[in-house]
Amino acid sequence: MTRGRILLVDDDPDLRLSTAQSLDLAGFDVTDTDQPEDVPALIGFGFTGIVVTDIRMPRLDGISLMNQIHAIDREVPVILITGHSDVQLAVRAMREGAHDFIEKPFSGSQLAETCARALDYRRLVLENRVLRAAAGQKDDLEQRLVGRSNAMIDLRRRMRTIGPAETDVLITGATGTGKEIVARALHDLSARAAKPFIAIDCAALPEAQIESELFGHEPGAFPGAMRARYGRFEHARGGTVLLDDIGSMPLAVQGKLLRVIQERTIQPLGANEARPVDIRFIATSRSPLEAEVEAGHFRADLFYRLAVVSLTVPPLTARREDIPLLFARLLAEAAGRHRVEPTMPTPALVEALLGRDWPGNVRELRNAAERSALGLGIEAPSELPDTGPAPGSRLSDRVAAFERDEIVRALIASGGTLKQVYESLGLSRKTLYEKMQKLGIDKSHFTDG
Repeated sequence: MTRGRILLVDDDPDLRLSTAQSLDLAGFDVTDTDQPEDVPALIGFGFTGIVVTDIRMPRLDGISLMNQIHAIDREVPVILITGHSDVQLAVRAMREGAHDFIEKPFSGSQLAETCARALDYRRLVLENRVLRAAAGQKDDLEQRLVGRSNAMIDLRRRMRTIGPAETDVLITGATGTGKEIVARALHDLSARAAKPFIAIDCAALPEAQIESELFGHEPGAFPGAMRARYGRFEHARGGTVLLDDIGSMPLAVQGKLLRVIQERTIQPLGANEARPVDIRFIATSRSPLEAEVEAGHFRADLFYRLAVVSLTVPPLTARREDIPLLFARLLAEAAGRHRVEPTMPTPALVEALLGRDWPGNVRELRNAAERSALGLGIEAPSELPDTGPAPGSRLSDRVAAFERDEIVRALIASGGTLKQVYESLGLSRKTLYEKMQKLGIDKSHFTDG
């Protein structure tokens, strides 16, 4: 049994060989390399070891390597090997997050003792993460992400590992699969749970104001900027930022976001100095970003920075066995919201649910549960097959049925807020009231809680 794993990085072959042999004799499991750019690929949120690196290397210096490692996991101990003239540089690196440094020339026992302390620290970090993930989280996570399929069991298992880590995360999944629920659960599993969770819809941000929204601005930064304003990133200090639908972010802003993620600093519009921010980033995408990178719509360097750890939320078609349980849960929630008697899905209803493809995934299934709770069936008008008019039905009857279904869908979506309904349908308040009265629609059936 070894005393722990060490990644040794040094471009001097003689010093690297002698150092590796010394650590090996001391009982450590040593992997040595002269390629510092390859090291981040060996580091993950579950990496159990430490990194020992020379501070001066031609292709990538030790401090830059440390920053790349800490972008993946800030709690991986990095020990810097310095020359006599590098001590001031090493002290600065300690302030930036280096675990320790050792000055040349050093003895084998001195280095072994320093590495042993760092490995003890790493073991404590990993043990604490496991304890935080396990303490009271199992039932909560299974309540949020319902399902007994292998796909959901594996997703929850990975979330319990990734949640307590400090690494940024990319979540992919089709529309309606629950990517934001996964992101919020990761935040709640982390040590940042008591800090803000700021969700930013990248597709909804006005392009002309996106930089001010994210980074903030100083007075006079642009016409109309009368006062200083904090951006979303500063509001999230100590917490988590969710970048929802990140593929829709303009390329120009992607470059500035990359700098924030790399350096953990922001520079508000009109400011002369950057400000440090302590943020964890979680991004979501409806489709794999690799295709957007190939098409030139998304920066490759930003993609690789975000995709160090990635999760895929499975669609309902990949976990059909979860549909009955999930629908029963959503049906009970809908009955509670609309103050109606809860019912259990019948075998015929379950068969109908299993026979559909659910392109809108959990969101579409939730809408079907809302309709079922209100006694309207599970089919939405746009989802009905085009079988033509029913024999003997009049055009006026079909129009009235269509209007009723559209108003009911809008009421469900708005939780019974009539202003949202008549604005979304392009009606006046008076016209909506008249149609609801004519079609026998009771607003109280759709009011939240």
